[in-house]
Order: sequence, then structure tokens, then C-alpha cells
Amino acid sequence: MPIEHFMQNYKLAWETSDEHLLASLFAPDGCYHNTPFAVQRGHNQIKQYWQRTKLQRDITVTFEILQASASASSGIAHWHTTYQVTSDEMFAIWAASTGTNQIARKPGEPLPRLVLDGMALIELDASGLCREFRIWWHSTVDV
Repeated sequence: MPIEHFMQNYKLAWETSDEHLLASLFAPDGCYHNTPFAVQRGHNQIKQYWQRTKLQRDITVTFEILQASASASSGIAHWHTTYQVTSDEMFAIWAASTGTNQIARKPGEPLPRLVLDGMALIELDASGLCREFRIWWHSTVDV
């Protein structure tokens, strides 16, 4: 099942912060829409975007395929990710991407563990490579 295969490898790419694995899942001109307003097009932009996962530790990704086309070339998945933020830079990236302010922290307080929950719309080409990957997600701090 190509959609299941794609999501298994997406999970592995995130949990290992492997930008090369992630890019290999996409067609050369494939698109990764990390928000409705941002897109990374092609392997180089996708790999560059994925660098932010190197600022995460103890990453856990789970997913469930909610719908797959008869040919399994398109589908919808629900995904859930948790990770430990490892730098103020990552925390600032998260705050900016969510459109929220950073959570007030006193100097020296540990960085938070984040929880992301989202949906993915996946479209694969005839060879099983991703043409379009669109995600919508919400995040919160694990307390």
C-alpha cells in the first residue's frame, strides 16, 4: 500500500531527522506544504526545511490512514508527534509557525516538550513518489 509506505517512511524521516530520506519520498518537483501558506518545492527546499528537526530530540510520530484511494495513490492520514525542544531557536521557530507568542519562561527553565496533532493529504505519482503533501496541524506544550 503506497500511502502506508509513504507514511511509514515519513515517520522514520522525522524520528531520525533524516532530510535525505524525506526528500527521497518526493518526486523531484514534489511539494511539501507545511502550512496552508507555505510550500517547499523540490528536494533542496524540502531538505532545507527539514533541518529544523535536528533541533528536536526524543521524537515520537504516530499515524493512522483514514482514507486511501482504490489505487492507494492518494489518501488522508491523521498524525501525532511529540518532541523535546532542544534550543531557543527551535522554540522561536515553533512560536512563529503557530502564530502565537512564546510561552513565558524564566532564564534557565527547561525548554518544553511540544505536541503536534494534524492531518495530511497525500498525492503520489505512478511511481509511488509524492507529488503533493499538505499538512494542517495544531500544537501545544506538553504539561
